[in-house]
This record gives sequence, C-alpha cells and structure tokens, in this order.
Amino acid sequence: MRRVAKLSAACLATAALAVTATACGSTSSDNNASSSSSGGAKGGIKIGLAYDVGGRGDRSFNDSAARGADKAEKEFGGSIKELTAKTSDTPADRVQRLTDLAQAGYSPIVAVGYTYAPAVQQVAKQFPKTSFGLIDSVVPGANVNSITFTEEEGSYLAGVAAALKTKKDSVGFIGGVDSPLIKKFEAGYVQGVHDTNPKIKVASQYLSHGADTSGFSSPDKGQQAAQGMLDNGADVIYSAAGSSGNGAIEAVHGVKGAWAIGVDSDQYNIPGLAQYKSSILTSMVKNVDVGVYDFIKSVKDGKPLTGNNVYSLAKGGVSLATSGGFIADIQPKLDAAKKKIVDGQIKVKTTP
Repeated sequence: MRRVAKLSAACLATAALAVTATACGSTSSDNNASSSSSGGAKGGIKIGLAYDVGGRGDRSFNDSAARGADKAEKEFGGSIKELTAKTSDTPADRVQRLTDLAQAGYSPIVAVGYTYAPAVQQVAKQFPKTSFGLIDSVVPGANVNSITFTEEEGSYLAGVAAALKTKKDSVGFIGGVDSPLIKKFEAGYVQGVHDTNPKIKVASQYLSHGADTSGFSSPDKGQQAAQGMLDNGADVIYSAAGSSGNGAIEAVHGVKGAWAIGVDSDQYNIPGLAQYKSSILTSMVKNVDVGVYDFIKSVKDGKPLTGNNVYSLAKGGVSLATSGGFIADIQPKLDAAKKKIVDGQIKVKTTP
C-alpha cells in the first residue's frame, strides 16, 4: 500500500473545517488512507491516530478523537501521525495501517472506531511493546485499552429533549451504518422519546449496512434521509452518522420550526456548521477526546491503561450540550431523567 503524501500545515488547518480530511486535495492515488503529521517537541511522545472514514474534519466523531490527541501533544510534546480510513477499506487495509504506525515507532496508537477491532487484536499481538487504544469496541490484549461509552444513556436524554420539543408528535433517527454500536444510539433515543410521550412517532433510517461504512461519510445521503422524514411530518431529527449528519442538519435548517440534534461533538460550536446553528437543538456529546487524552497520558506516565474503560453518563462520558440555550426551558426535566439513569431507576436499552 503506497503512503499518501504528507499534508502541509496550511492544509491541516483547512482540514479542521472540511467535511473530510481529503478535502485538502491530496494528490496521492492511494485509495486506502490519507495521512498527515505534525511536529512537536523533539523526543516527546509519538502518537499514532488511525481514523475512521471521514477523518479529521468530520465535525463529529473523528474530530473529537483529534481534540484529545491535540491536547496531549500540546501538553506533553512530541508528534502526531494521522492515517484515515476510506470507505473502500478491506480488513487487510486496516491491519496494514496499524502495522505501519507500529513499525514507525508510534506508541500509543489509537484506532478510532469499531471497524478496527479485528485489526487491533491482530496487530497488538505482533507488537507487544506498543500500546494500542481502541474506541467503541472491546478486544482482549495485555497492551490494549478498549475505550467505550454508554451512548444509549446520552441518546435517552436526546430522546427526552426531542419528545419535549416536537410540535407534531413525530421525530426521526438517522443512523450512519446499521451496526450494534449505532443501534445503541437508536435504542436509547427511542426509549427516551416513548418514556416521555408514548404517542410520539419515531421514524428510523440507516444510510448503509454491513461492511459498507459510507453511511458515516455521505452528507448527501444524510440530507436526503432527513428531507424524507421532514416531508413525512417529523420536526426533530437526531443523527448518529458521522459527517453524514451534517447533511441532515442542513436539511432541517431549511424547515421553519424543525430541530436537529447533533452527535459526538457539540455541533452548535463547530465553525463549519455555524450557518445552521440556529437549528441545532442540542448535541449528544460523546467525549471521545477525554478517553483518548486519558489513554495517551497513561502511556506518557508509564502506566498504560488496559482492559475495558467505560465512559458513562455518571462519569461524564456522554452528555447533552447546552450551547444556544434552546433546551434551557426543559433542563429540569432532563436533569431529572439523568438522575434516574445514574441512580439506576431507569435502565436504558442497548438494542431497539
């Protein structure tokens, strides 16, 4: 697999606002990954990041991971090497991507997304002295830190917010890829809606299925799905679809009185979505950056985290963003629902 040419610093800055990392216009013909690197203090920690499709600049999941690595690099010095998955990836591509980073001496290596699980399990065995972090899936390994989240709990609160804000008793959910992980988002959301008002209709749609991960990086598909739901009467739409959710937010913005619920990052505060912020009710924030930072720090401190480290609602791993003030009027009810989850009074489902 040929490596992609290193991106310039200017291109990296632009990529932070782009829909995908490839928006910088890499001239490589490699269809498997894009890469970039940034220099830090000589002799500092060498951080390897293997992004999911969309990469840095997706304004959602990958960007959250990037923020954690950026914070660590700023504090500890060193460098970051970034490689980004393509929708055409094969399992062998993901193995090669992690192998390249390990052979180049990067440690820790953070694999961003559940699609890397088999690759992490394989490569970690081959490089036992390298620390690997895996987001959104759990694999065994003495040198593997599985970083997982209770997405269903945060999504439950998003469902409560949707139920309290809908004027038409009709809301929607858009999932990027039909997978067990994204089903957790749907399950929590639907339960939150129906626990608040069982009469509300919830429409659900997935943008891709199986090994096809294009549903995480197709804003056009997100926009079309959201438009269909809006046309059928929905006025609040929650998307757990990576950069595809940007298209859904755009569609919602075009309908007066409709609301979008963002995901992973606080999308109200994402510069590239500024023109739509008046339509972003809230975001189910998944603090991937915290998990990534904690892992990198543990490696830097010489005590690498291993096993399955779960970032729950109680621990601040997931939350609802309050930017814009649009949920201020329903905050007491959201706080009450959160307390019931934390106290164990509400058990949130992980499957619809």
